[in-house]
Amino acid sequence: MLAAAMPAAAQTTTTSPDARTDADARARNLVEKMTLDEKIDQLLNVAPALPRLGIPAYNWWTESLHGALGPLPTTNFPEPIGLAATFDAPLVHKVASAISTEVRALHTLGRQTGHLGRIGTGLDTWSPNINIFRDPRWGRGQETYGEDPYLTAQLGVAFIQGIQGPNPDLPDVVATPKHFAVHSGPESTRHVADVFVSRHDLEDTYLPAFRAAIVDAKAGSIMCAYNRINGQPACGSDLLLKEHLRGAWGFKGYVVSDCDAVTDIDEHHKYAPDPAAAAAVALKAGTDNECNTKTLGDAKGLGERYREAWKRGLISMGDIDTALVRLFSARYRNGDLAGLAQRKPNQTPVNAIDTPTHRDLALQAANKSLVLLKNDGTLPLKPGVKVAVIGPLADATRVLRGNYSSTQSAPPVSVVDGLRRVLPQARVTLVPAAASITDGDPVPTTALRTPDGKPGLRAEYINGTDTKPVLVRTEPGLESHALQFKDVADKHKVVWTGALVAPESGMYRLGVTGVKGELKVGGKPAVQASTYSQWGEPLKLTDVRLEKGQRYPLRFQAETGSTGVPGLFWKRISTAPEQDLKAGTADADVIVAVVGLTSDLEGEEMAIKVEGFAGGDKTSLDLPAEQRALLERAKALGKPLVVVVMNGSAIDLSWAKINAAAILEAWYPGQSGGAAIADVLTGRTDPGGRLPLTFYRSLADLPPFDDYSMQGRTYRYYTGTPVYPFGAGLSYTTFSYAPLRIEPVGGSPENGIVVTTEVANTGKRDGDEVAQLYLTPPAFEGAPRLALRGFQRVPLKAGERKQVSFTLSPRDLSFVTRDGVRQLTPGQYKLTVGSGQPGTGVAQQDSTVTLKQTVVLAQ
Repeated sequence: MLAAAMPAAAQTTTTSPDARTDADARARNLVEKMTLDEKIDQLLNVAPALPRLGIPAYNWWTESLHGALGPLPTTNFPEPIGLAATFDAPLVHKVASAISTEVRALHTLGRQTGHLGRIGTGLDTWSPNINIFRDPRWGRGQETYGEDPYLTAQLGVAFIQGIQGPNPDLPDVVATPKHFAVHSGPESTRHVADVFVSRHDLEDTYLPAFRAAIVDAKAGSIMCAYNRINGQPACGSDLLLKEHLRGAWGFKGYVVSDCDAVTDIDEHHKYAPDPAAAAAVALKAGTDNECNTKTLGDAKGLGERYREAWKRGLISMGDIDTALVRLFSARYRNGDLAGLAQRKPNQTPVNAIDTPTHRDLALQAANKSLVLLKNDGTLPLKPGVKVAVIGPLADATRVLRGNYSSTQSAPPVSVVDGLRRVLPQARVTLVPAAASITDGDPVPTTALRTPDGKPGLRAEYINGTDTKPVLVRTEPGLESHALQFKDVADKHKVVWTGALVAPESGMYRLGVTGVKGELKVGGKPAVQASTYSQWGEPLKLTDVRLEKGQRYPLRFQAETGSTGVPGLFWKRISTAPEQDLKAGTADADVIVAVVGLTSDLEGEEMAIKVEGFAGGDKTSLDLPAEQRALLERAKALGKPLVVVVMNGSAIDLSWAKINAAAILEAWYPGQSGGAAIADVLTGRTDPGGRLPLTFYRSLADLPPFDDYSMQGRTYRYYTGTPVYPFGAGLSYTTFSYAPLRIEPVGGSPENGIVVTTEVANTGKRDGDEVAQLYLTPPAFEGAPRLALRGFQRVPLKAGERKQVSFTLSPRDLSFVTRDGVRQLTPGQYKLTVGSGQPGTGVAQQDSTVTLKQTVVLAQ
């Protein structure tokens, strides 16, 4: 168990050895009382209430990848790829514990308002994503902990234990690691792809993090993926669900499908002849709960496929009951259903959401996620420096959130605002940028007016087919807070009215999502939406000239059933960017260029196709063309150029490595991202993050995207020279390592070893070092170049020394043969502990250990 304090709101009591047995028995007794019709409906992600049995409605669809998603402003932490860059498992545990508290608080809100059937109200969560980020093209790689199985496993365990609390049999919230198991793009083929993977790569790369999630962290749930693996759909896979999950790993929890993965079995994979057969394939393989996106529109009759499968004898009542007992047992054990003596009901108050403590943790996590990749001495910025901040993301805030995050969070801090806060005596100038494909931030409340002149918009909430509103209130923007109120029905419409008021005259790009209606300029519609945009559609922006102080009337509406999230977005742009760049940087001492991508470009199965991006994946490692041109123009001005990059995946930084004075990799850093970036740029915080990915020069350096063989991929198997290697990262201070001391456990290294060294801060300021332990095995077919087998983030004051020890179990010392057997292989192993990978010029110490026996380990 990682050392992290249990949130005060947690309601778990002392473990009883019979807690799971009791919950299973109660679940079995409940299921026996249910009719077939009642049972069928409980197999979907939206489980209706059973009033006669005292069972409330439950929606298993709850997301909290790096912050809880719900109708209240929740805390938005860095995107998981940024959390991975912290190389700090205890921190990830703390973040997950905070998220768990907020998930429980949202459940409390659902009970208070009666909206328990809606997304985001359950006491389970479909997180973390522990797929291996094997290829930088994958748009969803930002949701993962990077390319290394060991790092992913350790951080995944930390997150799961933080979410579930100290007792996995009585979880505060059930964690659901996903997507089991060989799944990492392309997004465009995920519903039809048949991924063939060798036994070696399966055991060596794709399964270790999932095994750790189940065996070590004891996750209560797992989500199966869309694609097929070696011929079978992941949600009907004997290899994954039977041989490994419930067989070798002894999993006793429940399996949920990725959304529409069950319908894929017949519709796209053609593995089953019809919907009933597809449902039978999934249920009999062990998929207990089906997520179906049609539940978003409250579609009826989704369980009929299971009824038809039962009528045809494709599934038995026993198959149905087994799944339901697993599901209801979880609801008893997490406290959703009362009656389990060992479990107190959830009593987490709603005001446990977005607390000052959680906001501080979001800033701490963002600070620790930042990776300094180059610095010629320009950083940290001096107190009186004159800074010109350029780039389309300089004043952006939506980019900070990443994907799978709430649109409502604490007020986000942009980079330029962060710099102005920490450099109050300096001159920080924002230079407006040209139009960019990354444009679009929420219009702030200060730029909106209700019909009676107050900040915000008038919102009318209208139930069902009613014509009169049941609730009228002022909202801060084009957003709905319907689920906060008991009087607003699950099916409703929201109508917003008011006006937009520009703070400065100029050219703006305007757009909306998830709504119908219009915004008028000069009496004519300037922004008009005649249909509801859906989830994943790219933001469409229109260039409009606005005058300072002028009121531009707007009226928009949204209704339940649409998957698009309501929002009003804008971006003020320059119409003469080259002249503005020269003027804005004329007397600057340093130029800070904030560039990168957004989760509108890289993400889950998105309807976008522009240069460099298609369907949510990347088709290039380049920055967008307009950003590359901007950096070249800025460099030509002759001022020191600091490049801050926000992105969720590896990009080509070769130009910046040669031309920039400094490079800071910032990921999608969450609500406090701008503040954290400013802290590091000014030296208030020492940059201690490290790359959880290899940064390549070109896609030409990699195998085809749809080839799942690991040969030539990631630092373990890539033999070329990267722009920046996995594990890389600089500090404002320096470190050294003492020679390694290796002690075998029980007198034999086959039992494990303890590796000890001393890390010293040899510089003049405090800083964080990430001590990384790499193991290089003896040569054999299938062996990687080397592999991470330990890491610790160590804070050190100037001149301070600390002893650091790594305990390597037999599993940590093991590698996988060509035929997929995990074993200890006789031979000499090289151990390296240092600031990064061996051979990259960092501070390090080496030693060796010799194994004399072959020891085969369990799957």
